[in-house]
Amino acid sequence: MRKNRFIKFIFPIICLLVLLPWPVAYAFEATAEEDAVQVKAAPDAAMPSFEAWGQAISGIPSGDLFYIDASNSAEDVMVTLYLLNPQELVSHYSYLILNVGVYIETDDGWEWATGTDGHPMPKHVLSMRNGQLSYLLPGYARYKIGIESGAVRCHNALSNTGSLSPLLHLEVN
Repeated sequence: MRKNRFIKFIFPIICLLVLLPWPVAYAFEATAEEDAVQVKAAPDAAMPSFEAWGQAISGIPSGDLFYIDASNSAEDVMVTLYLLNPQELVSHYSYLILNVGVYIETDDGWEWATGTDGHPMPKHVLSMRNGQLSYLLPGYARYKIGIESGAVRCHNALSNTGSLSPLLHLEVN
């Protein structure tokens, strides 16, 4: 008797509740604001290059690293540049110093960027000791992060990985 009652009354109610469409969003749709900031690595020809050999001190020429297009974003953009492989570099270099700058695109070309307070962005130094730099960039603009200059002292030019280059990563929030 109990089994019949369950099947006749309770089971249809459970089925009805399961099959009713609930007010829940099942799909994800990206908004224009989420795709508002785009980042591209600079082409190889624009990146700085240098040679390292045993017991040598070398300068690092200027070059571009990343291009940031925040021209469709009203919000300020937090940008962090990371040095990913200092543990590998420390066994080959006595020091690695990169003077990093931020530029904004204007009608006249690339100019030194200003911060959210209107003052020029300070020059920052990226080294094996401080492996990251952060900038707060105002929205509605295009930016370029590049190396102004730098220096390196190599004490061991032999590498198991085949490269003594610093690996850089840019995070945009």
